[in-house]
Amino acid sequence: MPVPFPQSEGNSSVFTPPVQDLDIEFAENFTSLQGRFSYCTSEKELAEQLLSLFTARKWAKIYCRENTIQQLLLSAGLGLAYSEDLAGCDASITGCEFLVARTGSIVMSAGQQSGRTTSVYAPVHICIARTSQLVYDVKDALVNIKERYPKLPSLITFATGPSRTADIEKTLVVGVHGPKEVFCFLLES
Repeated sequence: MPVPFPQSEGNSSVFTPPVQDLDIEFAENFTSLQGRFSYCTSEKELAEQLLSLFTARKWAKIYCRENTIQQLLLSAGLGLAYSEDLAGCDASITGCEFLVARTGSIVMSAGQQSGRTTSVYAPVHICIARTSQLVYDVKDALVNIKERYPKLPSLITFATGPSRTADIEKTLVVGVHGPKEVFCFLLES
């Protein structure tokens, strides 16, 4: 159906423009929503930080379907034996389409190799992104996804921190409908 008032849909943002770098804006908004953020200047630093996390948490079963991430970690010196059991894994690793700085959201789609379920079923979601994937607003992410895919993926999801709900007696509960923890490792492009 055509938009009844096409002139009402403006091209200018209703939000104030960013006052700081997108990576800082994203990090502040992401961590304010209980996300755990880490900035990595190199692939080697990324591998070291992930190894430190896996060792501290005693995680052995890591689920990752994305070949590019597996190759990235292998070339950086982190050779992992990946689990094929998503339901029984300790954590899952995915990439993303974009990171939205204004909301601290990770944008993922069914067009990625990880598919629809990887970021939702694991108790811990680890996202590896590059600074080139940072955009300021949701609209920017959607415009870029439209440009990337000739036909939109069947699912586009915005993950903004760990899963949380207040359905039960209006008490906030974390991790009921998705991961209890979300990590974002931002790799400098």
